[in-house]
Amino acid sequence: MKKTEDTLPEDEQTDLDILQSARALIIRAGILTRTEAGSLVRSDRCRRIASDGSTRRFWRVTKKDTPICIIAAPAGRDSVALAESRSAWKIGRHLHQKGIPVPEMYGWDSSTGLLLFEDLGDRRLHDLVVTEESVAKDTSETVVAGYHQALKHLAAMQCYGAEGFDQAWCWDSPQYDQRLMLEKESGYFLRAFWRDYLGKKVVDGVDEELKEIAGRAGQAPANFFLHRDFQSRNIMVQDGAIRFIDFQGGRLGPLGYDLASLLIDPYCRLSHLFQEQLLEVYLQELSGYQVVDEAVFRRQYTLLAFQRNMQIIGAFSYLYRVRKKTFFLDFIRPSLKALSERLEEPDLQEYPLIRTMVIKGLKEMVRA
Repeated sequence: MKKTEDTLPEDEQTDLDILQSARALIIRAGILTRTEAGSLVRSDRCRRIASDGSTRRFWRVTKKDTPICIIAAPAGRDSVALAESRSAWKIGRHLHQKGIPVPEMYGWDSSTGLLLFEDLGDRRLHDLVVTEESVAKDTSETVVAGYHQALKHLAAMQCYGAEGFDQAWCWDSPQYDQRLMLEKESGYFLRAFWRDYLGKKVVDGVDEELKEIAGRAGQAPANFFLHRDFQSRNIMVQDGAIRFIDFQGGRLGPLGYDLASLLIDPYCRLSHLFQEQLLEVYLQELSGYQVVDEAVFRRQYTLLAFQRNMQIIGAFSYLYRVRKKTFFLDFIRPSLKALSERLEEPDLQEYPLIRTMVIKGLKEMVRA
């Protein structure tokens, strides 16, 4: 599902105020001259573009159909929104300097949180997969090449991105740990999906199972750069080259999490065989940076994939029920099915309460 564009309504005074500030930032950053930017706000050279689950607002600036930049505005002026904007600026510049394929950061205003960065177009890795749905997408040369390239750059980002990374740049939390898993992943699942979406009470004993899984997942070394939303709709394809976006939630964390985010991505629903092939490709790429015990990595990957799957279901339930973004509803049931299958793996078979809960959730979704 590609971004849609609409000409900015002139009666949106808040948006107009934002764009007036953005115009000054564009001039200050040297992107356009004062004369070139003069009619920017009320011309068709500046169009609002939609986002997926983000509360941030985005505009595309063009000059005679040539992309100039993207304007990103935070959801508000509160300290959290401004901190997230600062993270996008700081982390984006850091990754770009490390040679990671992210958009170039052009300018940032600390008082408004406005951010200017390179326009990478609209085509995403997800679009490559959707284009090939009518054929065997797992064997499509375009799709396979896209994923291989993404994995190559992922391994580099995880290792190089951690070098010189300042945890003070993080707006949410500086490191992926057990507390985060319980609060914002398995806890998100329990609150947003099980309680708020299905309207059910949590069975006694489930919390203990989730704590044990998080404790085991937390044993994975967490000194690598973690994107934390590394999925196909955050991977752009520009002139055949892969580029990464939405890294403002970056922090230090374990290797397997971002890999799981990509492979179990519900938007693409890759086959188990293709996921396994891609995992092998990733391990080969990673071996160029450090020695990896494959057996240990695979156990950690299973536990981290479980955590990511719980986060996905919680997030999609919240976005659908609270934010009224119907796009996400269709992906909840496939995510539950993937989670159910994950719980059949040897490393997760000893958690009957969670397994029963997920199976019941699947049945509820069928009835709905």
